Amino acid sequence: MTDAQAPAKTGTNPLAPAPEGARTAADVVTPELVAQLTKGVTGSGRTANHTPFTGEKLADLPESTPEDVAKAFDAARRAQAVWERTPVRQRAAVLLRFHDLILERQAEVLDLIQLETGKARLHAHEEVQAVAVAARHYGRKAPAYLRPKRHTGAVPTLTKVTELRHARGVVGQIAPWNYPLELSVGDALPAFVAGNAVVMKPDTETCLTALWARDLLVEAGLPAEVFQVVLGDGPVVGPEVVRHADYVSFTGSTRTGREVAQGAAARLVGVSLELGGKNAMLVLEDADIEKAAAGAVRACFSSAGQLCISIERLYVHESIADAFLERFAARTRAMRLGKSLAYGADMGSLVGERQLETVTRHVEEAVEKGAKVVAGGVARPDIGPYFFEPTILDGVTEPMAVCAEETFGPVVSVYRFKTEDEAVELANSTPYGLNSSVWTKDGRRGREIASRVRAGTVNVNEGYASAYGSVQSPMGGMKDSGLGRRHGSEGILKYTEAQTVAQQRLLPMAPSMGMDDEKYAQFMSRSLRLMKALRFK
Repeated sequence: MTDAQAPAKTGTNPLAPAPEGARTAADVVTPELVAQLTKGVTGSGRTANHTPFTGEKLADLPESTPEDVAKAFDAARRAQAVWERTPVRQRAAVLLRFHDLILERQAEVLDLIQLETGKARLHAHEEVQAVAVAARHYGRKAPAYLRPKRHTGAVPTLTKVTELRHARGVVGQIAPWNYPLELSVGDALPAFVAGNAVVMKPDTETCLTALWARDLLVEAGLPAEVFQVVLGDGPVVGPEVVRHADYVSFTGSTRTGREVAQGAAARLVGVSLELGGKNAMLVLEDADIEKAAAGAVRACFSSAGQLCISIERLYVHESIADAFLERFAARTRAMRLGKSLAYGADMGSLVGERQLETVTRHVEEAVEKGAKVVAGGVARPDIGPYFFEPTILDGVTEPMAVCAEETFGPVVSVYRFKTEDEAVELANSTPYGLNSSVWTKDGRRGREIASRVRAGTVNVNEGYASAYGSVQSPMGGMKDSGLGRRHGSEGILKYTEAQTVAQQRLLPMAPSMGMDDEKYAQFMSRSLRLMKALRFK
């Protein structure tokens, strides 16, 4: 076993556990808090969730049956009819108040996020940032996105056309465990401000975070009945959500996303899907090696790699590959793992046994088939049951599962390339297309290469945060990475139905004023030529 593979000791050694915080799970998840957060859950059964830090139970929870899901949709549908009639500026004001509340009370939710996901506190704060930015954006821009829009009619001046936007009704949202604040309420905010109600099924293991956010939204002025939550096993409760929804929002695996899409298609309701990724980072020969190495640590190991847009494939120009890898490995070995409810740890835990098994299988199989562990490569049960060291693999080849399958953990494979064309081809050599990253000192060159990469977002000299945080711009996946977009106009208009209202004035769209059919056809032909000459659109 190499030094990089051996578990490090505590203290100042590389990959040492970060200092423990004073608060415990029992201090945070009290019976009173659980009772308050779950009082709005429609559920007649019982279930529980657990913390990855220790594997211990966090809370007893209600569990929803198919009948409970139907009841939740009935209640949401009644409330939605009233909510949609609320002026859009009043709906937007709820989001702006929520923005202030979540920043004021962030310590509460940071504790919950850490306890439920096992991530480091700084990575939990990324969720607070993302939700606050989305609340501010849609709180300010929703009235403009949703306002009636005038369009040129079939016959200018004679045809008056207005485009209206109506809420779809009740949105069914199925949220994942890895970002329980941002990918639950963060995705629901534009649906609410567009006039919809939401029935959300968060992952049971991370539902307290979503329930806390619901409680805060109600405090900000959202009618409680407009936001319903159901809990339970995904294969049982998920299809019921799809069966009742007027629109479906899903974030999760590509395999499950296909099932969700089929269920929505059978009912002819819309769906948005953010699915898996095998994201690439390209380090060009003129890149700043130190900045690229630091960026790679963030891009690969934030939230222990359990981020849909994190980097799992790292392509480096052959002329700088050794120098880059030396610096990247040194930074990776220096990371501190921790489970304290405080800032200081560089990385936290995997979420559970299934993720640990996948990560372990990918690394062990790669090593058996000839790959080299440059850093990490081992589990760390001395810190917690699901901790795994941030891992860099070199010499990965195509037969290895880690080469093509999404690991969704703190593992990155390093490859070398010779030319830009080869780098782009390698980045695109995957059925996924969610996020990518390009590093170069030449911004213009970086943007040109980015435009050739088939991914929904591409960051230049950043791993993922610059594109994701630019909420006026759409974010989502190409190819097997999903359908639809969050953020910007697409992120709110997907939750609406477009309606065109056209008023014809003075003359009908038919022969009139004594014209027979032939004269009317000649008149319309001349009119069409004139409209083209006058550059009507």
